[in-house]
Amino acid sequence: MSQPKEITIYDIARELNISATTVSRGLKGHPTINKNTRKKIAEKAKELGYTPNTFAGSLRSKRTNTIGVIVPRLNSYFMSSALAGMEHIANKHGYNLIISQSLENAKKEIENAHTMFNRRVDGLIISLSFNTENINHLLPFTGRNIPVIFFDRVFNSEQFTGVVIDNYAAAYEATKHLIQQGCKRIVHLAGNTIRNVYKDRLEGYMQALTDHQLKHDPKLVITSNLSEEAGIEAAQQIIQMTKKPDGIFAANDNCAIYCMIHLKQAGIRIPEDIAVVGFNNDRVSQIIEPALSTINYPGYSIGETTATHLINHLQGDTNIQSTNTIVLRTELIIRASSLKQKTG
Repeated sequence: MSQPKEITIYDIARELNISATTVSRGLKGHPTINKNTRKKIAEKAKELGYTPNTFAGSLRSKRTNTIGVIVPRLNSYFMSSALAGMEHIANKHGYNLIISQSLENAKKEIENAHTMFNRRVDGLIISLSFNTENINHLLPFTGRNIPVIFFDRVFNSEQFTGVVIDNYAAAYEATKHLIQQGCKRIVHLAGNTIRNVYKDRLEGYMQALTDHQLKHDPKLVITSNLSEEAGIEAAQQIIQMTKKPDGIFAANDNCAIYCMIHLKQAGIRIPEDIAVVGFNNDRVSQIIEPALSTINYPGYSIGETTATHLINHLQGDTNIQSTNTIVLRTELIIRASSLKQKTG
């Protein structure tokens, strides 16, 4: 079965007995083409089923009006919020997003970056996978002057701009809150410290302990991929501890919540026995019982800021190389999970 013929501006021109140049200008709303002619061109294009050849146009302009986005996972509230912010800004400026996920795997991230490069994206936004150790796969972009901007999980390099929060300060605040609630033995559910976000959160936790004269016990730092399963496994470790902790600061809400659920099933009261603070302010943090105290991580704002900075560079309004790091504000949201009962 033969493929249907693709309608071109020449077909429209032939039908209306005008030049292809007039059709092209009319479709673009050029002011030199009068309103009635533009209307006739639009109506005939719709009638014939004409669609613009964006690929040919991009070859001529050397622009695809697409931005590649690589994220670790799509199934998190923070990441979906960040992508929504990016899409809002991209659509506003006439750009489309091509989104892929590395599934927390460096090899998959490299493959995604290669695909984005071959798709000739105008720019790349990326949040690194759990185990990415170098960024050699991004060098082809810089070699072709395609701008790359990191968000959330960034690579420490003066060559690139990163949009982040102050993870160190946020973790310090969360740990200090637990200490102020009377906690003296605080577990930290940590992520892979090869990533800036988890390294900074661990350091903030440790500094808060030091500043409040609490000894840092390495056995109280449980490092994992912070998944649901990791939360359950952390709870099992805590239950088996001879000297139980009285506080938990988790590097994300997901891990914190599954840890809480498992602890409660074992008869541990929250917050009376163990107070808990998470990180990200996922929606489920308000649904769990008791509601989870957490750090509000402004995903939508992160996404908007990242996309705005990249598009401003693409449009020549700013130079992406002029800024190394953009830091957004966070806040500690205190809920029932960390408020220990006070006795008179």
